[in-house]
Amino acid sequence: MKNILIIHGPNLNMLGKREIKHYGIENIFEVNKAITEKSKEFEFGTEIFQSNSEGDIISKVQTAGEQFDGVIINPGGYTHYSIAIRDAVAILDIPTIEVHLSNIYKREEFRNKSVIAPVCSGQISGFGYYSYLIALDTLNYMLNNQESEITDKN
Repeated sequence: MKNILIIHGPNLNMLGKREIKHYGIENIFEVNKAITEKSKEFEFGTEIFQSNSEGDIISKVQTAGEQFDGVIINPGGYTHYSIAIRDAVAILDIPTIEVHLSNIYKREEFRNKSVIAPVCSGQISGFGYYSYLIALDTLNYMLNNQESEITDKN
């Protein structure tokens, strides 16, 4: 069984209450349920972690390579400036996908850049909570096609 780590960054615990036009009406429990159900389709073991703390996210990422076959991370507001999270992700030698509920490229200018995406296998944004499900589908493909160039993070 492949094990996948899902990381929800800051303020994602407020889904369904916060800027619904950008993030949707689903709360974090509904999003996690959809992630868990999709993971079962691929026979993935899934751990879901949410933190508003940059340090906690960094610590979780740093240990991910020892326990997981892939990572899906939504760094939230840290996307745009956390070199520390970027550095932790860069250390990973497993497929890592950055996700966002909203299309960060159609938002405020400061949200248009991710410092983390360049050290990830790829980025998925703009599809609401379905961004996580697309990422799971992509990880399923990547983990079952290890020889593919798509697994290269660099």
